[in-house]
Order: sequence, then structure tokens, then C-alpha cells
Amino acid sequence: MRKFELHAAAALLLGLHGGAFAQAPGAWPVKPVHIVVSLTPGSATDILARTVSERLSTQLGQPVIVENRPGASTTIAAAAVAKAEPDGYTILATSSAHTVAPFLYSSLAYDTVRDLAGVTPVANLPTVLVVPPSRGFRSLRDLVAAAQAKPGSINFGSAAASTQLNAERFRRSARIEAVHIPYKGAPEALTEVVAGRIDFYFSPIAPALPLLRDGKLVALAVGSSKRASLLPDLPTTLEAGFPDSDYNLWVGLLVPAKTPRELIDRLHRSTAAALQVPEVRERMARLGAEPMTMTPEQFDALIREELRINPVLVKAAGITAN
Repeated sequence: MRKFELHAAAALLLGLHGGAFAQAPGAWPVKPVHIVVSLTPGSATDILARTVSERLSTQLGQPVIVENRPGASTTIAAAAVAKAEPDGYTILATSSAHTVAPFLYSSLAYDTVRDLAGVTPVANLPTVLVVPPSRGFRSLRDLVAAAQAKPGSINFGSAAASTQLNAERFRRSARIEAVHIPYKGAPEALTEVVAGRIDFYFSPIAPALPLLRDGKLVALAVGSSKRASLLPDLPTTLEAGFPDSDYNLWVGLLVPAKTPRELIDRLHRSTAAALQVPEVRERMARLGAEPMTMTPEQFDALIREELRINPVLVKAAGITAN
């Protein structure tokens, strides 16, 4: 009896999980928390992760350390977090490229659904469909009419898989043919639109704003599901009458799938509180980012839905691993 009691007490105290000590969820956190960012320093995902991490540290009462592990279309960071201990101390900060990556590689070192669990998105980065003033387009209908009048006469630019997918969803909804021209970044793509060599481009809002204010570009619609706060009078492509044309570029936080639900819920509440801080919202606004939160369950559902629809888009757009 005595031996049984000692073994039971030892098991209760140690709470071994995968060979490592698993603390009681109520004691978390008792050491620094690490956020692994899937993209490069200076990227929107990185800046948003660092902006949130500063306030998250205050909320949690522990340092939050940000580490970049870019590469392989966000899968290096995702694999590292998927294999980490599910103890709440390792968090993935990634973008909606997370739900594109599974269709760029024949196999991954992790399962997007089974190995990672959503905490919450932190932001949506709306795009704006811009055209050169020289084309005379004043509405999406004008653009579509020109494309339908002479199939293949219209082209569009992209500077990342996200902007290409945005254009692809619009193109399929509008039932137009358009020639895709890829660019290395938004500045180059915007320069080409201003010059009139590109007919339309779904641009991140922040770099496009100065050109819109100077009349060097014309904005026809917002590419996300909701209007953008920086362009409140501009309708979305959905409002303009093109169903299923929207694309939401989100940045969000995920953790290893076996992380206790109590820890996921605490992370969610702390992140949501951080997003209410005026300074955080101001810094996000300068990026053209809209604060975005969902429950963990809603975020998981969003990821599953994107995994359902993205294979067709990726194939149609001809997107490959970079």
C-alpha cells in the first residue's frame, strides 16, 4: 500500500508529458514565452508579431521573445512549432500563407490541421485594387468590360502569393482572362502600374496611399471581405457585385495542437486584450492592418475552410514554392 501511494504521488507531482515536466496550466507562465515568426525581420508579419509581443509580455507577466525562422513558404517555422512541447511557451506567428504551403510541396514535416491549433488572428491586411489613371477605368465594371471586350488584353501584377490569389479570386468571379506578371515586391509593382504597364494590382494599402493621394493611381475596390478603415468610402469587390472575389490576408498565432485548452484560452484572452491598447492599434494602422480576433475554434474553422478552397486557386494561379 505504501509503495502504491509513493508511486501515485510521484506520478501526480511529475506529470510527465513526452518525457518533460508538464506544469499545471494554472501556473503558466513561469518563464519566457517564445514567438517563432515564419517570415523575415521587417515583414508585416514580423512587425505585427513584435507589436503584439510587447503588450503580451505585460499581460502575461513574463518576457516574450520573438525569433524569426523564415523560409520554405513559412513551413520551417511551422514545423518547429508543431514539434515543440505543447506547454504554451512556443507560439507560431504566421500569415495566411500557412494555408497555401501544403499545396506547394509534396509533403510537409507536419500536418497543418492535426499538429497546430489556432489561438487567434491578430490582424487582417486589406488590399486595394489599383489601376493607372491613363486607362480611364472608374469602376470595377469598367475594368471587367474592357477585359471581356478583348480577352487576354488585360494584365495584372502581383508581388506575393497573397496578392496573386487575391487577383485570381477576382478574375474567376468576374470571369475574365488576364495575363499575370509577377514582381519582387510592392514598390516595383506599384511603379509599373503608375507607368501604365500594368492594368491592375491588388496592393497592400499602406504603400499605395501616397500614390492615391497624389492622383498617380486610381483605387477601384478593396480586396478583403470588409471595407478598410484607411479607405472607408471605397467598396469591396463583394459590394461591387463580384461574389467570392475577396481574399483576406491574415496574420495570426498558433500553438502545438496538444497544448492544454486552458492555456490556449489564456493566450487568446491576453492577445485580445493587447489588441485593444491604443498604441498597438495606432502602430497597426500605420501598416494598413486591421485588428482581427476570433475564438480559437473560429480560427481553426477558418484555416480548415482555406485549406478546402486553396488547392484550386493555387493550381489555377500556377503558384509554386519559392
